[in-house]
Amino acid sequence: MIHIRHCWCRHGRHAPLLLGLFAALTCAGAVQAHDGYRLWLRYRPVPAAWLARYRRSATELVPLGRLTPTLRAARAELVRGLTGLLGTAPRSTVTVTTNGAILFGNAHDSPLIRSLRLGLRRVGAQGYVIRTLTLRGRHITVIAGNTDVGVLYGVFRFLRRLQTRRPVNALALSTRPKIRYRVLDFWDNLDGTVERGYAGSSIWKWNELPQYLSPRYTDFARACASIGINGVVLNNVNASPYVLTPLYLTKIAALARVLRPYGIRVYLSVPFSAPITVGRLSSADPLDPAVQGWWRRKVGQIYRAVPDFGGFLMKADSEGEPGPEHYGRTQAQGANLLARALAPYHGLVMWRAFVYSTRADSPDRVKQSYDVFKPLDGQFDRNVILQVKNGPLDFQPREPFHPLFGAMPRTNLMLELEITKEYLGQQTSLVYLGTLFEDALRADTWAQGRGSTVARVIDGSLYGQHDTAIAGVANIGSDRNWCGSIFNQSNWYAFGRLAWNPDASAHTIAAQWVRMTFTNNSAFVRPVVGMMMASREAVVDYTDPLGLASQMAAGTHFGPGPWVAPGPHMPPDWSSTYYSRADAGGIGFDRTASGSDAIAQYAAPVAARFASLRHCPEDLLLWFHHLPWSYRLRSGRTLWDALVRHYVRGVDAVKRMRATWAGLAPYVDPRRFRLTAAFLAIQEHNAMWWRDASIAYFQSISHLPLPTGVAAPPDRLRAYEAFCIPYVAGTPGAGPACPPDDAPVPH
Repeated sequence: MIHIRHCWCRHGRHAPLLLGLFAALTCAGAVQAHDGYRLWLRYRPVPAAWLARYRRSATELVPLGRLTPTLRAARAELVRGLTGLLGTAPRSTVTVTTNGAILFGNAHDSPLIRSLRLGLRRVGAQGYVIRTLTLRGRHITVIAGNTDVGVLYGVFRFLRRLQTRRPVNALALSTRPKIRYRVLDFWDNLDGTVERGYAGSSIWKWNELPQYLSPRYTDFARACASIGINGVVLNNVNASPYVLTPLYLTKIAALARVLRPYGIRVYLSVPFSAPITVGRLSSADPLDPAVQGWWRRKVGQIYRAVPDFGGFLMKADSEGEPGPEHYGRTQAQGANLLARALAPYHGLVMWRAFVYSTRADSPDRVKQSYDVFKPLDGQFDRNVILQVKNGPLDFQPREPFHPLFGAMPRTNLMLELEITKEYLGQQTSLVYLGTLFEDALRADTWAQGRGSTVARVIDGSLYGQHDTAIAGVANIGSDRNWCGSIFNQSNWYAFGRLAWNPDASAHTIAAQWVRMTFTNNSAFVRPVVGMMMASREAVVDYTDPLGLASQMAAGTHFGPGPWVAPGPHMPPDWSSTYYSRADAGGIGFDRTASGSDAIAQYAAPVAARFASLRHCPEDLLLWFHHLPWSYRLRSGRTLWDALVRHYVRGVDAVKRMRATWAGLAPYVDPRRFRLTAAFLAIQEHNAMWWRDASIAYFQSISHLPLPTGVAAPPDRLRAYEAFCIPYVAGTPGAGPACPPDDAPVPH
């Protein structure tokens, strides 16, 4: 568990929880608190002046109704938080005896809460109300919900206000999540490796389960509950069949018991071929009665082990994973096979729309998912939710929104985001993804006219769906700081907050995270939030400017590789040159009517905007258009000039981030300051590598001089092309094959 750590000094037992004594960092416990483990739940002491105003609010905790495991978790969090923040350990009583008491409980078990008429009907099963009231002449705070988990969410909201120095003496808060299922997808393998994981090995220690349950599991559950995450897919979408065996179901049941009090259900990724590999059948055909019977029996076995099991996540007919197309069946027939086995238990199927072939004659990979699923609208069972990536390609630094959003009004759609930064610098680059998530959610599909945003598609308000969901590919691992770097924690936090409310502000979320993770001092908060808000655009500039995509090194996706071309082991649509289409005449992928016509998959107003050179956003220009190097942008610069200057601008932005951080040392503990400073230095080095390698390659294609004032890359192109990194975190097994005598590391 995450403990409030006390320094035991000879002048008193609980000395350091008050602000002045907390500054005595010579105590070992205080130093331990700064390693990033406690995430945004640090509960640091508030200033003395603020403490004098609000200390009385922590005198008593009054649980109302039965103390279920979830309400016990809520009470424990209040004790932990208030003790740390206010320096007073509240006592738990059954009656209100003083002003400032906190009453918490659910309306079902508490006649008192029902009598207060708090408007709980409006907040549903997962929402909460926090209200300051006068009861029997005493001023109290009530945290109430219709369910225990609603109360728990309210407790974290109350503590967040204290952490960010928001007033708590006159509260009238009422909220509910806009999305029903808010899920983290772990790409963790049963052997402990993590695909696209950059924070160490898996946190799930399968060899220790079920006998040993690490306290880290509870701390993970607390962090998720604090931001409203209520589901976890435990294993990789490239799933091992062993996860369905009795041995692993016993282990999964043990994890479910830890996560359950925090409102978190477990889900499993399963392989479509499981009836063959586990069930010893000769087929996995979804229309085969034997296959249907096997899935019914297996689902029953799972629910006997985990009564609140959430359901399945399926990756089928993609990147070598088997699927229904092998048997001549549709994706809907494959999904409905699982849905009907789960339906008696109210389980869900989250069926990934990431389906594409790697045929050499494929005209445009980004069209394939739409072409497969759009004709199937209305054919999926009610408990199937199509899980659609934010863009039509693959979690790129910038993509247009996926055309399936708004195109399937009779099908449940959920948004899939990647929290782990596979294409955005992985563990060492400071990139706040709140802005990317916000862009994806606010993208207007125009499916029902202006305002038909992706957020409205997935929260059910556009088409009236009841089962609404969102998923994020987790960035969590066994590193002590959970996410590989301190700032990567902000992306876990931002996902949870936007999953609860897709209309929330990425800027506001960043500011809250900074205040809870570091300090409330505006001299620190303001520049760091500014740095975070600009960070994603910096990476876009030095990796994929102006709508370029997938220019990364093959396999590892670490470092530049714009020269990567199709070959014996490189399908065309896995190569960089497939997407840049760079030649002597110009650069960019023509997706207009004269090219692949991918724009036709969007609603007419969106398609017209993307097709028009006058109206197409310049940050997506090369995604939709192949243009000559001499093409003039709205700035008056040529395309070649602008492309080069974007690479330079990205590097300059990282240099400014380093300079900003260097001036903030007085506000940060040395350990986290040094780690972030070191990672920013790595990011600057990598940004320059990207800039130089990309300019060298594209200049070899365009044969144009560099713009005035731009220095030539320090190495020749062949040095960048020859440089090879054989092993990269997050890529289990060997990376690309490197020659025995590799080229020197580029400058």
